[in-house]
Amino acid sequence: MSRPTKIKLNKQESLIVTWDDGKEQIFPLKFLRDESPDAENKGETILWRKYDPPPKGPDKPGKYEVEKIESVGKYAIQIIWKDGYDYGIYSWDLLKRLGEYLDVKENLHQDFDKHKKDNL
Repeated sequence: MSRPTKIKLNKQESLIVTWDDGKEQIFPLKFLRDESPDAENKGETILWRKYDPPPKGPDKPGKYEVEKIESVGKYAIQIIWKDGYDYGIYSWDLLKRLGEYLDVKENLHQDFDKHKKDNL
């Protein structure tokens, strides 16, 4: 399992994670908050029954700003947001998968833009 060697908050815009294989991934804070892996945000499954998350109300000030980041054992971090939200625990495995998703999304976007430019 990959582990981060460095986690750095970049100006309340992104979280930069450097992995033990030397790869660096940049996570926009809005993306991390919107993908928070907790039942209030994503819903949950109990005994094979899916429960949707409760309806979301209006955004509170500080929703996408980090108050602090705490380690959870040797396997994850917990982000405490300035609006008081502190439910999601981001395991190393989850962060790695989210980073891979962002990489694919960025590459698809670049490929689409290149294809569009070539056909003009």
